[in-house]
Amino acid sequence: MWGRLFRPLVIGRTRVLWKSLVTMQLKTSEFQVLFNDGLNELAEIFKKHQYELRIAGGAVRDLLSGKRPDDVDFATTATPEEMKRMFQAAGIRMINNKGEKHGTITARLHNENFEVTTLRVDVQTDGRHAEVEFTTDWQKDSERRDLTINSMFLGLDGTVYDYFEGYDDLQKRKVRFVGSAEQRIQEDYLRILRYFRFYGKVALKPDEHEPETLEAIQANGFGLSGISGERIWVELKKIVVGNHAVQLLEMMYSLGLAQYIGLPPNGNVEEMKRVCQNAKGHSPKPMTILAALCCFPEEVEKMDIRLKVSKEEKTLAQFLVKHRREICKDDDKPDSLKPFTDFIIDSRELDTQSKLCELLKYQGEHTLLAQLRMWAVPRLPVSGHDLRKMGLVSGKEIGATLQKLRDIWKKSHYQMDKEELLSYVQS
Repeated sequence: MWGRLFRPLVIGRTRVLWKSLVTMQLKTSEFQVLFNDGLNELAEIFKKHQYELRIAGGAVRDLLSGKRPDDVDFATTATPEEMKRMFQAAGIRMINNKGEKHGTITARLHNENFEVTTLRVDVQTDGRHAEVEFTTDWQKDSERRDLTINSMFLGLDGTVYDYFEGYDDLQKRKVRFVGSAEQRIQEDYLRILRYFRFYGKVALKPDEHEPETLEAIQANGFGLSGISGERIWVELKKIVVGNHAVQLLEMMYSLGLAQYIGLPPNGNVEEMKRVCQNAKGHSPKPMTILAALCCFPEEVEKMDIRLKVSKEEKTLAQFLVKHRREICKDDDKPDSLKPFTDFIIDSRELDTQSKLCELLKYQGEHTLLAQLRMWAVPRLPVSGHDLRKMGLVSGKEIGATLQKLRDIWKKSHYQMDKEELLSYVQS
């Protein structure tokens, strides 16, 4: 059942148009299963002290899409000080209250964390951070959120509160900013990447962007240069492995965003398209896709400097750029894993097998990928101790002999045992 109340939409201090508050009742199993002992106790505390408590943002979007949310955030009319007094009176432990100045208190109930944030309005923003002021007006808090599909609230009685047609957009698989796209972006330039991430998550078709939205993104793309690499990387790596990744990355290049977010300015978009197609359905890592954009190893270094990726992510990109043309399947025996297994044996690094799996995704070698995932790395049956027992004493001689035996062992497809290999030493 839907209901509708009309209220003015206020952006800044200017009353620009009228919007309707739409309500409906949600009674799905995904919603009902959220009510465990912790949430029931949390609800009772807020009810006792006569403060409103609602589920906010992405969790509402997921529930309305028929999904159980991974994370559930709450919003309330109570201030942080009022929440602390309530929780202290109830003997509830509070943790990680670094977000208190922005209105967030985290309560620990029944071995579960509940993050509750006071309704807020932005009083000043610089494109990265916002100074906030607390409010009890749900619509004002909704106005400050990025996208209509993320601006809804859900009461614990199942009532959905929708001020900006977020549910309608969700049904139509549309991704729109709340109010003015330009204003929302200028409040936090990271919202440009959030727009693309949610477009990949929600939209059915890759090319149904509103022209005004793309114009606002292009005009304000420079603002991403002031956003930390860590924040950009969180969004970017979700975009590149999500739906419409090829089209969204192409769009970022066409709008001139690459230079601000650490992507190679003249990235090899055609190679990226090919790799996305090759790896489709095989869960490539984000760096497997982004490595395709890099024509030279130096571009991986520059990407790391901007995005502050992990050491593992950086070394994977370097590995792919270096070896994508060097390690190939055997043309005479296209179903043979030998070039790849030999590479693993020669490298003797713990993560080489996982890197080669990404390389096979990159190359589109799905049969070999399945085989390599099942392949257990064998161990050379001969050790330096075995050679010393045979009378070899020089470390240099032992090392050279082990390498010789390893080459023989490789040619046997790792089938020779210790006795067979040691026979080559005796001869």
